[in-house]
Amino acid sequence: MEKFEHEYKADQIQVLEGLEAVRKRPGMYIGSVSVRGLHHLVYEIVDNAVDEALAGYCKNIKVIIEPGNIISVEDDGRGIPVDKHQKTGLSAAETVYTVLHAGGKFGGDSGYKVSGGLHGVGASVVNALSNWTEVTIQRDGGIFQMSFERGKTIKTLERIGNSDKTGTKVRFLADDTIFETLEYEYEVLENRFREMAFLTKGLNIEIEDQRLEVPKKAKFCFEGGLNSFVEYLNKNKEKLHPNPIYIEKDGEFPVEIAIQYTTSYSESIYSFVNNINTIEGGTHLEGFKRSLTKVFNDYAREKNILKEKDANLVGDDIREGVTAVISVKVKEPQFEGQTKTKLGNSEVTGIVQSVVNEHLANFLEENPNVAKAILEKCISASRAREAARKARELVRKKNSLETSTLPGKLADCSSKLAEECEVYIVEGDSAGGSAKQGRDRKFQAILPLWGKMLNVEKARADKIYGNDKLNPVILAVGAGIGPDFDITKIRYGKVIIMADADVDGAHIRTLLLTFFFRYMRPLIENGNVYLAQPPLFKLSKNGMEDIYCYTDEDLDKQFKILEEKGISRDQVGIQRYKGLGEMNPEQLWETTMNPETRTLVKVTMDDAIAADEIFTLLMGDEVNPRREFIEQNAKYVKNLDI
Repeated sequence: MEKFEHEYKADQIQVLEGLEAVRKRPGMYIGSVSVRGLHHLVYEIVDNAVDEALAGYCKNIKVIIEPGNIISVEDDGRGIPVDKHQKTGLSAAETVYTVLHAGGKFGGDSGYKVSGGLHGVGASVVNALSNWTEVTIQRDGGIFQMSFERGKTIKTLERIGNSDKTGTKVRFLADDTIFETLEYEYEVLENRFREMAFLTKGLNIEIEDQRLEVPKKAKFCFEGGLNSFVEYLNKNKEKLHPNPIYIEKDGEFPVEIAIQYTTSYSESIYSFVNNINTIEGGTHLEGFKRSLTKVFNDYAREKNILKEKDANLVGDDIREGVTAVISVKVKEPQFEGQTKTKLGNSEVTGIVQSVVNEHLANFLEENPNVAKAILEKCISASRAREAARKARELVRKKNSLETSTLPGKLADCSSKLAEECEVYIVEGDSAGGSAKQGRDRKFQAILPLWGKMLNVEKARADKIYGNDKLNPVILAVGAGIGPDFDITKIRYGKVIIMADADVDGAHIRTLLLTFFFRYMRPLIENGNVYLAQPPLFKLSKNGMEDIYCYTDEDLDKQFKILEEKGISRDQVGIQRYKGLGEMNPEQLWETTMNPETRTLVKVTMDDAIAADEIFTLLMGDEVNPRREFIEQNAKYVKNLDI
């Protein structure tokens, strides 16, 4: 990668404000103090190392989860400047770690051409929210070290040795008085670092989990960049053309895009700015979509694939089955909101559109067979869209009738305030009957379903509307589906899937979640989808209150407690629930529906790329990858409910 030729010294570290509020309001800086916020600490430090790679100075990053959930991040970049900072009187390195908005990423005379750090707050926020932090720097011929406790300097920067290497190593232990948990999830970090390596061609990122008896390790380096990314995303899909369409342009606004069409019916487009996942898109995504629509329509007209009487293909037609990754580098990006989820720079739209117009048009001219295969799919999608439009109009007409639109089997609640209402989607009529009798009618609605529903991963939108299994769900939620879905119109604040704890129940949950993910994704993103957790066992004995157990581990734990009280296993009756229908209304209320005693699992969208991959793998057409996944992971399955 070409180096950004600019001095990186203390003068480039600019101070904007102090660090007072971080520990008091951590959510303002990292989103939450849950496991998601915990992982965010690691991302911030790694992002700083990746910024060194974007500047052309870092080739290797190693992340270690040490025993005790200590994080170590080491890179071979330039090392944080160690000379004195004029405004603070501290070393530049200590300034970066103790002053909010102090870093080398502000203004035109900064130490970076582009960067992805969180508005320059990363290092200081991680320091403020850690029990302790230790920073070791190699540069200017020396080894320097400093340490902190909860953001306060314990040991100022001092030279501890000599070195002809450069780089920064950061070790920290997150503050257990702030975070709900300190347990890092290896797979979450692994997925994130794989993504970072795809986005930075040639960068080596290594992760190792030393908490295990046999450490887990992974190394990522992709010389193919976004081409490799798209190939990875499509590894379980049938492709329309073997190699991705690759677009790359350097300059003031570097643009890199990879595109590949598959036989699937959904689009998978991911956009990044300075390696930050802009999950809400923005001007770069807008430019890409506009160009994709224009280039394919122009080509189809020129080659007489679309006749004069034919209407133009719309964007949805052209994006059906596409997998694309868009990455732009912007020197001074303007993001909407602190979390950087949407790019706002208006000039980027035209830049991306111009780049795609030129390169994609050339590709289609040079590859007529690929162009023909893609356009045949687009035209087929257009016909299906028209059929879906007619079906959607019928649904809209029904919705205008209000109460008559509700499915006949729905037992609605009396409250009309969505924020306090919840609907249980229940497998089977018998379980639905128990749920209807056991519920609190004020705020709990019950929608019984029966039989296997449509697998939407293998169906176009025109097959979704009016489907007798899915239509009751669409009408009950009340917010439409697909492009018409409006989260503000949902009738229930909680949509709860309640199915049996067996293989059939797991299948129904997966089918429903696939539907929500593909056609009501904002419902998941907004945190409205939950899984009910019915008990697996009931322990009973004369003179003893019934005990409900939700897992095999829970059962063993309860038996140990009883044995400590002098009650042996032989004295206790055990009932294994085969289905929800075996519970009477009172039991179902007590164990699974009472807000004060139940356990609900919220379905989240922390990693849309990983979610997309797993839904494609489990519910798509390709059999071999699914078989391999089951063979490799069956031994880890303990409870199909989780």
